[in-house]
Amino acid sequence: MTEQRTVVGMIDGLGMTYFKPEAMPYTTTLAKSAFFKQVSAVFPSVTNVNNVSICCGEWPENHGIIANSYFDTEANEPAYMNAAELIRVPTMFQRAAQQGKKSALLTSKRKTIELLSPGTEIAVAAECPTEELIEKFGQPGDIYSCEINFWLWQVALDILKNRPDISVIYVHTTDYPMHMWPPEDPTSVNHLQEVDRLISQVAEVAPDAALFLTADHGMNVKTRAWDLRRVMIGQGLEPRFVLSPERDYYIKHHRNLAGCSYIWLNSPDEETRAREILNAVDGVEDILSHDAACERFHLAKEHVGDLVALADQTSMFGDLEVEFEELAANYRNHGSLYEMEVPLLIHNYIGELPAADNFTVNKDLTTFLYR
Repeated sequence: MTEQRTVVGMIDGLGMTYFKPEAMPYTTTLAKSAFFKQVSAVFPSVTNVNNVSICCGEWPENHGIIANSYFDTEANEPAYMNAAELIRVPTMFQRAAQQGKKSALLTSKRKTIELLSPGTEIAVAAECPTEELIEKFGQPGDIYSCEINFWLWQVALDILKNRPDISVIYVHTTDYPMHMWPPEDPTSVNHLQEVDRLISQVAEVAPDAALFLTADHGMNVKTRAWDLRRVMIGQGLEPRFVLSPERDYYIKHHRNLAGCSYIWLNSPDEETRAREILNAVDGVEDILSHDAACERFHLAKEHVGDLVALADQTSMFGDLEVEFEELAANYRNHGSLYEMEVPLLIHNYIGELPAADNFTVNKDLTTFLYR
């Protein structure tokens, strides 16, 4: 255990296609001298699952979060998976607090505060800032903007300057820019260049601090979407429930579609017919049983459907007005196995790092902190 301050940047949507020198010259250069690896995200490649995995340093089978929402089987309806009490293991904020260390959780999205704020000294959601923060830093950009991420990093830098008693600062940005623009688009490049510039100031403001960076998922162009519930009903088999793991508050840029789907049946006897129907859908790459999915992806068993449908690289699943929809040419999203490649970087850490082979998944970034 060391007395060093730690800044953890979880850059939402920063897949390897975005982590390029022209967009992030400082951090990509840093990667050459720091500890750096390309690692896998946690499945499903949506924010809540990966945010909690990173903050706990654990798989979903241990911490319990398996999507942005879950199907409440008792109420027979979906619920947002944002309640902190759903997390079954301590976060690094709670581990740090047990050692007498204070933490700050800074996020663009209020759902992250709802989920991860226990154990923190400071919890800020740029989406709903206090009047005090607005007076000090100005009004942040809209949740659907690039500017909200810049505001967030400015708050982080101020805490580093003025609150030396804060040992851990966790910064979680929004992936709205990645949903809207491909890596080579000038708007995307400008957004990441500014994020990169602000990250570079961490070393200037707090040369003592360790910098940890990773992401929750990447992003890909998607061309088509299926409502698997409607598909199944159309073939004479109505499922109990079908859930998109992406389902959350922020529907403007992703419409609650995802590259996978959890499916609950009314009876085990329906599985064979359900597989026949789903395997005939052009865009369904694989159908896993509940147990196979939980074992392969280390998922918490109580919240996973009887079947898990995996999409190919260009397909999405979710609630639609019709069975099938061609998506807009600029539609970009995630949630599948094709958005799992993310960076992991550790710079200026004065403790002894675990062996490089221990870093294979983004959750490994913090597994060893405050234990």
